[in-house]
Amino acid sequence: MSHKPTISELAAEESRRQNSVINLIASENFVSDEVKAVLGSDLTNKYAEGQPGWRYYGGVEIVDKIENRVKELAQKVFNTNYHVNVQPYSGSIANLAVYFGFLQPHDPIMGLELSHGGHLTHGHPVTISGKLYDRYAYFVNQKTGLLDYDQLESEANEVRPKLIISGASAYSREIDFKRISEIAHTVGALHLADISHISGLIATELHQSPFGHADFVMTTTHKILRGPRGAILFCKPEHAKKIDKAVFPGLQGGPHMNAIAAIGVALEEALLPAYKTYCQQVVANAQMLAELLTKKGINIVTGGTDNHLFLVDLRPQGITGAIAQQRLEEIGIIVNKNSIPYDDTPPQDPSGIRIGTCAITTKGITSQELEKLAEKIVSVLA
Repeated sequence: MSHKPTISELAAEESRRQNSVINLIASENFVSDEVKAVLGSDLTNKYAEGQPGWRYYGGVEIVDKIENRVKELAQKVFNTNYHVNVQPYSGSIANLAVYFGFLQPHDPIMGLELSHGGHLTHGHPVTISGKLYDRYAYFVNQKTGLLDYDQLESEANEVRPKLIISGASAYSREIDFKRISEIAHTVGALHLADISHISGLIATELHQSPFGHADFVMTTTHKILRGPRGAILFCKPEHAKKIDKAVFPGLQGGPHMNAIAAIGVALEEALLPAYKTYCQQVVANAQMLAELLTKKGINIVTGGTDNHLFLVDLRPQGITGAIAQQRLEEIGIIVNKNSIPYDDTPPQDPSGIRIGTCAITTKGITSQELEKLAEKIVSVLA
């Protein structure tokens, strides 16, 4: 009888895989040993429904201290006095908490079209955010690939949404959060800035901040912040009570105290000078890799990047994103297939791939290695 591996053996196998490939998936990263240690600590044993100082269980003195400290760290990292909730299990729950707390079913909302770089949870029809609420998409300019703020303003004046969601999962240029807030507030809408992909750049002042403009700011914690899987949800102080009630008991039960504490460790690390150096290098690596690929005849959407990621348009090569993803994985380079703006192919087999540099920068990739990496990528795509 063949041996069926245990879960522990499979976990070890996944660790070996992660350490044997070049990871260019923009939404993945590697956490520190300190983050992993707290994530796997005895905090996983503790139930703590409610908020610090107002729990439904006893024995919460220490976890109250932890959660309060993590909230303080979050405010310090992002230099904000916004109210903060660190309990959402994920970014999708955090975004949904804003919808649930401030919208009624079928209220109109606006989010960036998924194939133009948006995210599923910004009202895509296949998700609960698109089924409960009436989503109207806004777009990037067809010629430039850049966000079309004038089109967004025109549509907002026509739709009169209750909420506008900004932020993206596959957009390589800086986002004008202030302009989007002005548009939202002019038409009587609230503004949710989803900064999950660029939160570290905002924290280190490498990208303009939505704080002081947006009504809500949400970030996941497992991307450029190099924390465990979870989310942090900020809001202007006047929205605090509704946000906290929307998270619990509205959408989820007891918070994962081990994950919250591990988020705190990641935030402590983000306050160190080395973290800004890391974020600067992430952007430099993305820009260098995009430039190297461009020089070798690869078409980069928008012509480059201001952040940690960029999209490759594979139509000139005559292959699809699914084929490119498979071919690259065969030589140990991990990317994800991705739609490009105004793509005429299905999402399961789109015309592009998304490339990000957070993970390889954590691993300490050098400029010489980036040049070799670009050559390998081109050899597969050409």
